[in-house]
Amino acid sequence: MGRIIAIANQKGGVGKTTTAINLAASLTAADMRTLLIDLDPQSNATSGLGIRKRSYPKSTYDVVVHGVPLASILQPTELEALFVAPASRELVGVTMELANEDNRHQRLSNAIAPIAQDYDFILIDCPPSLDILTVNALVAAHSVLIPIQCEYFALEGVAELMESLKAIRQIRNPKLEIEGVLLTMFDERTNLSNQVMADLREFFGKQVLATIIPRNIKLGEAPSHGRPILLYDIKSKGAEAYIRLAKEIIHGTEKSTGARIERAAGDVRG
Repeated sequence: MGRIIAIANQKGGVGKTTTAINLAASLTAADMRTLLIDLDPQSNATSGLGIRKRSYPKSTYDVVVHGVPLASILQPTELEALFVAPASRELVGVTMELANEDNRHQRLSNAIAPIAQDYDFILIDCPPSLDILTVNALVAAHSVLIPIQCEYFALEGVAELMESLKAIRQIRNPKLEIEGVLLTMFDERTNLSNQVMADLREFFGKQVLATIIPRNIKLGEAPSHGRPILLYDIKSKGAEAYIRLAKEIIHGTEKSTGARIERAAGDVRG
């Protein structure tokens, strides 16, 4: 069964969708079968991988609201082992449409279950809010990756996100882990970036990933060409950073799986 990672931060402009696109591509380049699920009504993860908005008949809206099979909406990308579940503007109304549904928080989890074994990694790009779509992602996920930009007010809203994660663990998904905190938009030339990095490492401790995503012009240009950074400029610092991130995520998953296996073996011996 694939590892399901929600990429979430209710604050916009932190590099969330950039991370979803480029981590997905980098995992695929490492021979990992990967699915990227776009839950953001802006559909930027969809268009960022070369899929023109509204060029597809159905989207994740139809999956979450109408129960359309997830496998039936998947779109191929330039990378053979990377598929996208595209988003659409209709996702804006999901909270209202599912307000009276008893299983409204499990819709995505139920949709992923039949195809989870087909992928090594399933990434979910969440909207910049803590709405029902993000809750669906966190209920479905094994872990959450939190991008935080190395800029002023970096910690703004993080406490609220952590409280939400705690509530979801207590009520709906007790196995939800923090995959890691990812520092983005880092500019090594500025004192501000270095100070914010130090503050974030002090605040989050070992939850901060070793990989840091730099502020990089090529990363900003790539989505307008509908390509991940690996296909747009593989020699850029942005590409190098996301390749390192993919390796760190894969290595962390292997360690986590190994630990679970050892715990299970201990239970059997006991």
